[in-house]
Amino acid sequence: MPKNTHKIALAGVATLGAAAVAFTVVPADAQTTTREAAASTRVAYSSEQLTGVKADITDQLAGSSVKVDAIEAKKKAAADAVKKAAAAKKAAAAKKAASAAAAKKAAAKKAAAAKKAAAARKAKAASRSAHRPQVKQVAVKTYSNNLDGWIRKSLDIMKSKGIPGSYSGLHRNIMRESSGNPYAINDWDINAINGIPSKGLLQVIPPTFATYHVAGTSWNIYDPVANITAAANYAAHRYGSIDNVNSAY
Repeated sequence: MPKNTHKIALAGVATLGAAAVAFTVVPADAQTTTREAAASTRVAYSSEQLTGVKADITDQLAGSSVKVDAIEAKKKAAADAVKKAAAAKKAAAAKKAASAAAAKKAAAKKAAAAKKAAAARKAKAASRSAHRPQVKQVAVKTYSNNLDGWIRKSLDIMKSKGIPGSYSGLHRNIMRESSGNPYAINDWDINAINGIPSKGLLQVIPPTFATYHVAGTSWNIYDPVANITAAANYAAHRYGSIDNVNSAY
């Protein structure tokens, strides 16, 4: 039996003892009567009285048990709440760590893709550079500003336009017609009488110069290269080549 039950039982016995003493205390002048009554009458305790005491004790024990159970239940609930909070915190930390790992992985993947793309662009650029035809730098041809330079430049233009003629053929006719003077003018022949005098190195009249002018040369009839090229073009159409001209033409 629990200690609390012992204490409550002793309290009940003490109460019964006190009640018995109360019954034996009487006045002095009633000594004889009391003794007789005491001798002839015994104090009796009914089962109902004992049952009541027992019920009170049982109720008290039951109340104490309920209180203990309630306290234990509160303790358990508090412990469960702590465990639940700890589990939630652990789950949150795990979720955060997983999110950070995923972000790191995505960043690494993105960086790798960017690096790969850069390498591909670099390789493509290198490939284009390797297959790009090299542009050959062609030096611009220069000509001296004299009869030799004028003839050579005219010959290059004639060649590009398909006009026949040679250096010697040009030089021979120039020396006969103007003695190499680009500003020479004939003011005495029939053309001069008709108002269209021959001009320039190869003594070309203005209508002939305009008709046989070669694109890319000056429209100035006194320009040495333009005059030579137009005259050679005219001679090619009429005589086959300036080389075939050996007199006035």
